[in-house]
Amino acid sequence: MSNTFAPLRNDTFLRACLRQATDYTPLWLMRQAGRYLPEYKATRARAGSFMGLATNVDYATEVTLQPLERFPLDAAILFSDILTVPDAMGLGLSFAEGEGPRFAKAVRSEADVAQLAVPDMDRLRYVFDAVTSIRRALDGRVPLIGFSGSPWTLACYMVEGKGSDDYRMVKSLMYARPDLMHRILAVNADAVARYLNAQIDAGAQAVMIFDSWGGVLADGMFQQFSLAYTARVLAQLQRTGADGQPVPRIVFTKGGGIWLQDMKALDCEVLGLDWTANLGQARAIVGGSAGGPGKALQGNIDPNVLFAPPEAIAAQARAVLDSFGTPHTDKDTTGPTHIFNLGHGISQHTPPEHVAALVEAVHGHSRSLRRR
Repeated sequence: MSNTFAPLRNDTFLRACLRQATDYTPLWLMRQAGRYLPEYKATRARAGSFMGLATNVDYATEVTLQPLERFPLDAAILFSDILTVPDAMGLGLSFAEGEGPRFAKAVRSEADVAQLAVPDMDRLRYVFDAVTSIRRALDGRVPLIGFSGSPWTLACYMVEGKGSDDYRMVKSLMYARPDLMHRILAVNADAVARYLNAQIDAGAQAVMIFDSWGGVLADGMFQQFSLAYTARVLAQLQRTGADGQPVPRIVFTKGGGIWLQDMKALDCEVLGLDWTANLGQARAIVGGSAGGPGKALQGNIDPNVLFAPPEAIAAQARAVLDSFGTPHTDKDTTGPTHIFNLGHGISQHTPPEHVAALVEAVHGHSRSLRRR
């Protein structure tokens, strides 16, 4: 499908993803279109349910743009859910109010696993239509990020049937029948790759893999059952978008900071970090040096900082920027860069005016760091 889109007016986020010097540190927030905004709640009420919202192109476009009307953020992220892929596999996704996602069918037996297949992407047409609609509605204001859950994170939900506190079902299967677990993950990886490529074709300008549950794995198991399959996805992704521009790939593993040495080899441009990681240390391990290879870093303020008063939020934002260190400023070469974000998704209880304080502090302090 050939799409023509408006030229990009703010490419700061994409430049930082590609380790190019920027005038300030770009900022976007995981779950920025969501329940902390009263206007989101109003749109969701009109849609009738979460899936009613996510599967309606007009509603998905509206809520994706809502945070950008309030805050000068540097990227938009597609409004969708990480579980659309297993839903398209026929597992029956639903969201009970206050309960989180749940599947009608869990994948636990040999027969369940044998039935799994990469779904027909036409079943996810509503996602791709939303990507194109959002990209057009953005009209070049900021780039649009597409995303998916990682193969391991999707497998956790598919085997548990819902969220979990102890991951007992999925880890039991992994240890008792690693062959079945590898089969689930291989199908998931190929499905996620096709899903993200279709988002790129529809107009996504960067893509992100959320390995939200990678950090629950034991050392050794993470590399074998999560990292290897994230790498399988990355190897299949298109490098250029609908407009011929490079499409950066971001990998975020919650709890993954301890495995940065292993993640250094991933074929992606950006690594996302949660709030337990030290940005300066991460930069030393994976950030590279000017002119050489390396990864851009994304993160990583604790989302709960946003419940503190605005002056405390600003102080914590400055501390995160300072922990990354002096930004790369040479426009003639690539070097270590930082994209500011939360260490995980924003809480639904966050006061929107506190987000405004964060954005202002990040943009202001990061400009001053470049003038030193």
